Amino acid sequence: MIDFLKSINNFIWGVPLPVLLFGCHIYFTFRLKGVQRHIGKAIQLSVTPNSDEEGDLSGFASLTATLAATIGTGNIVGISTAVALGGPGAIFWCWLTGLLGMATSYAECYLGILFRRKTSDGSFLGGPMYALEYGLNKKWLAILFSVFTLMASCGVGCSTQSRAVTETAKTLWNLPEIAVGMIVAIIVGFVIVGGVQSIGKICSRLVPAMGLFYILGCIVLLIMNSGYIGSALEIIVKSAFTSTRLPAAVAGGFIGSTIRSAARYGIARGLFTNESGLGSAAIAAAGAKTSHPSRQALISMSATFWDTVIMCAITGLVIVTNILKSPGSVEGYSFAELTTAAFDSLPLGNIFLGLSLIAFAVATLIGWSYFGEKAVEYIFGKSRINTYRLLYIIMIYLGSIMSLELVWEVTDLVNAFMALPNLICLLLLRKKILPYSD
Repeated sequence: MIDFLKSINNFIWGVPLPVLLFGCHIYFTFRLKGVQRHIGKAIQLSVTPNSDEEGDLSGFASLTATLAATIGTGNIVGISTAVALGGPGAIFWCWLTGLLGMATSYAECYLGILFRRKTSDGSFLGGPMYALEYGLNKKWLAILFSVFTLMASCGVGCSTQSRAVTETAKTLWNLPEIAVGMIVAIIVGFVIVGGVQSIGKICSRLVPAMGLFYILGCIVLLIMNSGYIGSALEIIVKSAFTSTRLPAAVAGGFIGSTIRSAARYGIARGLFTNESGLGSAAIAAAGAKTSHPSRQALISMSATFWDTVIMCAITGLVIVTNILKSPGSVEGYSFAELTTAAFDSLPLGNIFLGLSLIAFAVATLIGWSYFGEKAVEYIFGKSRINTYRLLYIIMIYLGSIMSLELVWEVTDLVNAFMALPNLICLLLLRKKILPYSD
């Protein structure tokens, strides 16, 4: 089963989807006149109240809900596997995916708000499914996107995160996976049962705190490895375009790659971490209180900046500088544990990283429950939301005891299926998307 999934993913992520994604990222970067240059304004707007406008969440709460869903194990485990399987060049491709993907994120959020609908109870529903139905008149494609979103909520948003929590708890404290899985399912269950306001409130508090906590740890490590930062940057850029190897044994082999594998794993993990092109951010953006689509689209775009351009880049740099400084420090670690090896050089570093990973994973579980909930509401209506919440909680538990390798392969495949209808929507409705202007 795993070999079959790998063969499909190697094909999809080998050329077709990276070309399509990068093509969209580059196209919207030019069409939107380099919207990335407004990142300072985006950050300013994200903390500027806009409570007089219609919507379910403040701009900041909508942003943190998006960040909660995107800042997860991909920033730690995902980058580690990308480096192990794709070499240090994967970091460059991941970073570039984030930098260019900011434009695609702006575009999809713009459409999500432009075509959102107000329900009888005053709440707002939007995202790619509504743009597909009301913008393109393709309801069947909207339903297909919603189905893939529902599947993704059980993969990228659920199984990968809960599995990471149980593995971390078992490694650090030797806690039984079954018990940890049940505890996580119960905690997340209490939050999501409270609905969108509960999710927004928790995310607004949890995301900034956990992000700052993790970044400070990475900065300390980079200060300790400061003499190797220049060499690390050089090898990251060089190995993105040439076959190379790092002098470190991991799981019985060496970290090395070809250009194709560097791009394949870098782009795949880049999409996994920031979800630009996936369409999920547009679902959260559609519920925001905003005066114009471009305002919230710009705010939501900053999620990609924080998640990939900053956090993934820092994580990757920590991994490579650690390997260059102490090649033997990663011996015996698995592909998913290169970040762990780096943090082991800090006093109580493994506990610090473990707590960060658990916080990231729980935040993602909460954030993605919202995306899946909106997909269910689009397909079946509000009557099925409680059923979905129950199934989601069950999937948190089941994911916590599944094979991590299987979970990652399924996640890559579902991400690809979810991205396709969203990218089609973006390209066909591109003339509806206006650049940001002050």
